[in-house]
Amino acid sequence: MACNKLYIASLNSGSNGNCYYVGNDDEAILIDAGISCRETEKRMLRLGLSMTKVKAIFISHEHTDHIKGLCTLSAKYNLPVYITPGTLAGCRFLLRKDLIRTLHSNLPVMVGDLVVTGFPKLHDAAEPHSFMISCGGTNVGVFTDIGAACEQLIHHFKRCHAAFLETNYDDALLAKSAYPYFLKRRISGGQGHLSNQQALEVFTAHRPSFMSHLLLAHLSKDNNCPELVHKLFTEHSNGTEIIVASRYEETAVYAISEPVAVHSF
Repeated sequence: MACNKLYIASLNSGSNGNCYYVGNDDEAILIDAGISCRETEKRMLRLGLSMTKVKAIFISHEHTDHIKGLCTLSAKYNLPVYITPGTLAGCRFLLRKDLIRTLHSNLPVMVGDLVVTGFPKLHDAAEPHSFMISCGGTNVGVFTDIGAACEQLIHHFKRCHAAFLETNYDDALLAKSAYPYFLKRRISGGQGHLSNQQALEVFTAHRPSFMSHLLLAHLSKDNNCPELVHKLFTEHSNGTEIIVASRYEETAVYAISEPVAVHSF
């Protein structure tokens, strides 16, 4: 019987490492493995999540903060790794060949009752992908490391009961930061990261009425402020719970489900 509830958590979110958990009562996946195997285990244990439920790892792109724990974690638990050929070629290590699964754009992957669909995104990597995870009628999106909101992102965002959405930088903080000009251009140039304002525009223009949770992800340590972005989104939340995913610790686990339709007679 198909599930109708998903459990989600950010194990870490930021340039120091990214790892997101999405699962149901029986199986789960990780999106990215950018923190160490040991730290992944510790954080899941604190949350009461079991590694035995994790059945696969999906990789968004080859930047170190998304893959540095991948080899050890996948080998220790014999977890298949879904990864595009371009992303795999860009990794500076060798994954066990028996664990590699080719990720194809817009082709759903079944992991038990979970349906995971990767789709291309705008980022300065080889073949970067965002992800939609569905179970029954419940949908969760993982949308980080995005230079701009493309049509596919907007299409999937409109279907989400919950989402991880990048809010990497505040425009004013980035402008006056000590970052060199080329790095500022890389971040804000359309192939880098989403600003608070860009993400807010996605949220306010395309938030479905049934979205219960929004996790703000991949905040810059130097060019953003958790309190600032939480306040900004809360002012426009319209009933959606706003959570800032930390670069230092895991979030709580959130239960996401499709709202029950109310019929009047």
